[in-house]
Amino acid sequence: MGFWDYLSSRHQQLLTDAFQHASAVFQCMVIATVLGILIGVVSYRSGWGSGLAITTTSTILTIPSLAMIGLLIPLVGLGVAPTVVTLTLYGLLPIVRNSIVGLRGVDPALVDAAKGIGMSRAARMLRVELPLAWPPILTGIRVSTQMLMGIAAIAAYASGPGLGNEIFRGIASLGSANALNEVLAGTLGIVVLALLFDAAYVLIGRLTIPRGIRV
Repeated sequence: MGFWDYLSSRHQQLLTDAFQHASAVFQCMVIATVLGILIGVVSYRSGWGSGLAITTTSTILTIPSLAMIGLLIPLVGLGVAPTVVTLTLYGLLPIVRNSIVGLRGVDPALVDAAKGIGMSRAARMLRVELPLAWPPILTGIRVSTQMLMGIAAIAAYASGPGLGNEIFRGIASLGSANALNEVLAGTLGIVVLALLFDAAYVLIGRLTIPRGIRV
């Protein structure tokens, strides 16, 4: 069976896998973004605190994704749970690092001016510092998403959702008629999803970043 014939015959399953893959990455990115920005906000003023945050999240990335999922299976079981935990942890580093860099890059004079007109610390953070730090934070979110698109395929090892199931089925049946089609369909599907997500981030950047501070 040719590749296009395979896509035609399996399009419903492929669309389901693609939706599950995109949904898993999106949900984990929301969690990782909230946690990453919070860690950045808490730690950016402290040299040792920011160093600890970056070192810890960097160390997580040194653990092979397959090993991470394997270690989580006895703790949280198979399926969605190890996928969510793994993707969230792997997504933290670029967001934490860029949050710290972005917040440290805010002009202190602007923060002092906001303080001078009576803004509380929370108001300064929400209305001055985070909006000005948003461009590098968004870049970190984009980098994390691209990473997680690929890592999410490994979730199939733990019966997780997504296009990784196509790839693993193909690898498990190497030599069969559709093995290469399955691997190729899963791989190309992930590439297409990554491009679509990145295009969405470009649009978000244009809508949320004032023209004067766009990089």
